[in-house]
Order: sequence, then C-alpha cells, then structure tokens
Amino acid sequence: MKLGILGTGMIVKDLLTTIHLLDIEKIKILGTEKTQQETNDLCEKYHLDGFHLNYDDMLKDDIDTIYVALPNFLHYEFAKKALENGKHVIIEKPITANAKELKELISIAKEKHLLMIEAMNIHYLPAYQELKNQLENIGKPKIVSFNYSQYSSRYNAFKEGHILPAFDYHKAGGALMDLNVYNIHGLVGLFGKPNSVHYLANIEKGIDTSGILTLDYGSFKAVCIGAKDCKAPVMLTMQGDQGVIHIDNPINQLTKFKFINNQNEETVIDKDEQKHRLYYEFKEFILMIDEHDEKKVNEMLQISLTVSEIIQEARQQEGIVFDNDK
Repeated sequence: MKLGILGTGMIVKDLLTTIHLLDIEKIKILGTEKTQQETNDLCEKYHLDGFHLNYDDMLKDDIDTIYVALPNFLHYEFAKKALENGKHVIIEKPITANAKELKELISIAKEKHLLMIEAMNIHYLPAYQELKNQLENIGKPKIVSFNYSQYSSRYNAFKEGHILPAFDYHKAGGALMDLNVYNIHGLVGLFGKPNSVHYLANIEKGIDTSGILTLDYGSFKAVCIGAKDCKAPVMLTMQGDQGVIHIDNPINQLTKFKFINNQNEETVIDKDEQKHRLYYEFKEFILMIDEHDEKKVNEMLQISLTVSEIIQEARQQEGIVFDNDK
C-alpha cells in the first residue's frame, strides 16, 4: 500500500503513533497553508515520505490509497474525487453524512473496480472477534444496552454560542454521528439489521446533543445511548436467558469483557495485545487492498450502509437535517 492521508487531526496523530508497525510502502500527508508547519513537523517526527498542501497534487502522486480523515461533512466530496482519480479509499467514521452519499460512492467504486472501506476499528479488534464467538453463551438474547456518554468540552462553547463541528448540523455533527455510531456499529456487527428503529433525542440548535436509540430485533430489543452533553460510566450489556456479557469500555476500545451465567459464575475474557486500537483495522485494510479482496470489502460496506441507513432514519424522526442532505 502507498497511502495518502488527508488531515492532521487527532485521529491522524493516533494512527501515526502505530503506523511504523504496519507494512506500508509509502506515506504522504495532506495539510493546508494554515497547517503547513504542523504537517511538516508530523512528517519529520514519524519519518513520512513527504506532504502536499494541494489535494490535486496528492492525487497525481503515485499513492494508491487515500485515507479521508477530515470533518464528517467533507468525507463524500474528498472520497468521490479520490475514486474518480483511480484511488482506493479508506474513510474515517462516520463514512458519509447520509446513505445517499454512501450509495453513490459505492456505485463509483464498483464501476471503477476500486475498494472503499470505512475506518470503523470495532470490527477488527481481537476482543470484538472473540465477543462474536462468546455471544452464544448468553443463550437467546433478550435485552442489549450500549451506553457511551461522554461530556464534551466543546459543549461548553456550544452553550455560549460558539458552535464547533461536533455540534454543527451544517457539518454533519451530533451525538449520533460522533458517539452513538460506535454503539450502532457494534450492534449491527453482532446482530445484523434491526426490524425497526426509534430515536428520542435532546435537540439544541438543530442538533442532537444526546439521545436514546431503540432497535427492535423481533425476538429481542436493543438500546443505544449516546451523549455529549452529560456523562455516565460506560456500560455495555448483552442479556440473554442463559447469562449476561458485561463490558465497561466503549465498544471501539474493547480489550476484555466478562460473562456471568445464571448461577453467578464469572468468566473474564481478556484479549489485550498491548497494541493501539487502530493497528488492527489498518493491518486488515492493507491486506484487503493489496489482495483486492472485494468479498471482504463488500461485507464490511454492507455493515456501513446498514448503520448509515439507521442513523439517517433516526435523524429524520427527530427532524435533524444536515446541509449534505439538501
């Protein structure tokens, strides 16, 4: 893989701390005139192969894959241009602002025989893979509850009228897109598409600052809670008629979990390999792209599309409209 990274934000800095462990032939990064010094510093610190300040120049480079790590509302635009220029695309979560954008990108990628993947690390974590294996121990699922509530320092500014991207409907922000997306991906990866969804959100200035999403799977019910305007201890539970799986980390940071059967016997499953959580997804992305594994990519894209449709329906129920929707 020859990788072009778009952006210099927190997620990019996280990736760069572990990228030396990955088999990537070339890495270049895209900055702006405003972030030129920061971009140059990152190149030097992590021994990258250079940087660009113009996207067209990067697309003319001999890189084969673009990693879109820009604000949510820009994902579609930059990914589309990469695909049109013959590049595979990895798109940071949430993959697009709405399902329509995602469907169009999927169509372009298929037409050009290119690969596109959402950078949702959950599905590649060793502990999540083991969770799938252990899920049958709870018996028939009855109640599933994922709560990821984290008070955002940006909410203070939001209350004072200074609206940053995480709380900006113009930029595809909100609690669903920022935090609850992890819960939803975790559920869909385990249980597939629900029969129906219903969203109850706390709306301020046109955006959901927190909310409760219920998912009806017929034989069992699930709830995803995501909040940026208040906090709570992280707790995820999967309750069945034979026991419960308990997790006290966000699903995107999963390293271990506990199974408690109906006789109160506990088993702890620990899959912590002391690697950065982004290492696992990029290791798989490199394999998928180098081997042009369309089957695996399409499998992961179907999860992304299901999640995108769930979030879009939830937003519509609460009247949350992004500029990307228009």
